[in-house]
Amino acid sequence: MQGIQRKIVYISLYEGLAIVCATFGLAVLSDNGIGHSGVAAVMASAIAIVWNLGYNSAFEWWEARQAVRGRSVARRVAHAIGFELGLAVVLIPVFAWWLGVSLWHALVMDAGLMVFFLVYTFCFNWGFDRVFGLPASAQPA
Repeated sequence: MQGIQRKIVYISLYEGLAIVCATFGLAVLSDNGIGHSGVAAVMASAIAIVWNLGYNSAFEWWEARQAVRGRSVARRVAHAIGFELGLAVVLIPVFAWWLGVSLWHALVMDAGLMVFFLVYTFCFNWGFDRVFGLPASAQPA
């Protein structure tokens, strides 16, 4: 599976699981209810979807131009860290506003979620590639 179909399946599966996990994590970290935290998780997911499309397109563009093909552990770690840092720039103010916490508290909450999502992103990507195969950009020449 390649191209836009791969991206749609990837994003749907990734974000569906992420909304469930983030709802419970935000509820615990912010002392807000599941409903309020669920809205924050859906907002974060919508933001993440837009970021995901842009970031992964740029990453695959860069990856296709590398002399070494494939996805090593180092490349997967760099991918996950870059994704999460870019997302944090937007999500911290959103969490502070919606959940009624300070920017500092939102940063701490996002840091907790970031640790979870770094591991989640790494494992999800690895599993997704094993089930659906590598994208064309990472396949050996």
